[in-house]
Amino acid sequence: MSSALSNTKAALRALCALLFLGLGLTAAPAQDAASGQTEPLTIASRAGRHAFAVEVMRTDADRSRGLMYRRTMAPDHGMLFDFQAAAPVAMWMKNTYLPLDMVFIRADGTIARIATDTEPLSTKVIPSGEAVLSVLELNAGTTARLGIHAGDRVEHPLFRKPKS
Repeated sequence: MSSALSNTKAALRALCALLFLGLGLTAAPAQDAASGQTEPLTIASRAGRHAFAVEVMRTDADRSRGLMYRRTMAPDHGMLFDFQAAAPVAMWMKNTYLPLDMVFIRADGTIARIATDTEPLSTKVIPSGEAVLSVLELNAGTTARLGIHAGDRVEHPLFRKPKS
């Protein structure tokens, strides 16, 4: 009888170890997905030059996911949505826990509009107001704190240089 009890305890320990291992394996990809590769981006404003490390969302699946379910983002980080063609766009905050500043950017890299301090978890549509090539999402308050305004220029390989 004690041998059967010993075998049962050993089996339970092995099962618990597998469960912990399984939880660790499933948690790792989610953590990796929450902080993907970044590229440098600079905003040249009247107040100065501001450098950010941005994740660039280039596919429909990436753009659909965006910053959903994330709880934090470093102050000097952001997410750049590449829509691959200039057109009016609309964003929303469904499943997004972070309040954000949304910077709507024309194909030439100039900022068309900024939607500040967007409401987390909202399905309210936030329109670009005109044709834009991309949207840069930053932590709420970043644009006000750094003096970034419509008309300022975003520097990243995605944007073509203005003709001289």
